[in-house]
Amino acid sequence: MEQRYVGKGVIVTGAGSGIGRGVAERLGAEGGKVACLDVNLENAQETANAIGANAIALACDVSSWENVESVVAEVTNAFGQVDVLCNVAGIGGFDNSHDGDPAKFERMIAVNLTGTYFTCRAVLPQMVERGHGAIINTSSTAAVMGQPWSAAYCASKGGVSALTRALATEYDVPIRICAVAPGGVETNMYTAFVPPKGADWGRMRKMSRDNVEVGKPSELASFYAYLGSDEARYVSGATLMMDGGISC
Repeated sequence: MEQRYVGKGVIVTGAGSGIGRGVAERLGAEGGKVACLDVNLENAQETANAIGANAIALACDVSSWENVESVVAEVTNAFGQVDVLCNVAGIGGFDNSHDGDPAKFERMIAVNLTGTYFTCRAVLPQMVERGHGAIINTSSTAAVMGQPWSAAYCASKGGVSALTRALATEYDVPIRICAVAPGGVETNMYTAFVPPKGADWGRMRKMSRDNVEVGKPSELASFYAYLGSDEARYVSGATLMMDGGISC
């Protein structure tokens, strides 16, 4: 395997499971020093253990600025600097918009969108000082196409793509900021998307293709690994789809 991350300090949020775990393990396998952040410390530690001596695990609620600021400072102290940030932490689920719990909407925005901003905010000062760095955010097909029962999720991921463009324009290369937009991926979060009672299952066709299998975390991880590496020096500001063609 290529060793594109030797000597680089990396943060992966949501590293305790799913895409985040896949990304953390891939970047660790490529030689990176990886900080595995997750709200569930036990899961984050499992990922760090799988990577080995170059990884640490830290509990982090990305929706809390104080928590994010403290954890990023701890990672910087441990690794010397943060070269690459992969924002993968996120929550999802379906709800009828006319009777959904407003608190669930607020929570999804807080984790998926505000949490992405908080972690970017925390690492950007050192990237600006060095004049170099890479941030890969996690958007979704929900950012570019309407999906039923997904008002909160679509709003949060659409916001992530807009935030990515804004930051990429503000800071410009060689501080690169881009986003990956996955389709369905084999994760616990994917299985949490259960239509509300009485929903028309025919509407689910908008979110999948009969002849396309859902993705695997390891497949997504290869994309993040490329985007965070120096090979992707010409990629910034874009939301890049990896969805089996669902959004075509």
